[in-house]
Amino acid sequence: MSDPSDQQRRYKEFLDLMPLTLALAGLPPSEVGRYFSAEQIESRVFTLKHAYKAARLLARESVKGGSGE
Repeated sequence: MSDPSDQQRRYKEFLDLMPLTLALAGLPPSEVGRYFSAEQIESRVFTLKHAYKAARLLARESVKGGSGE
C-alpha cells in the first residue's frame, strides 16, 4: 500500500489538474432535469481519463521546460 503522504500528494495533483482536464475533455453539462445513461457516463469517463493523462503530461512537460518551443 502507498505511503499516506504519497497518496495525499497524488490526490492534490489530481485536484490541481481537474480544471485543465475538464477543459481538455470539452464535455457539455447535462440539461437541467435530465440524467446521462450508463453508456453516456461510461463514454464520458473514458474521455476524462484520456484528458487527465494529457493534462498530466502537459503539466510535467511544462515543469521540465517543455519542448523548447
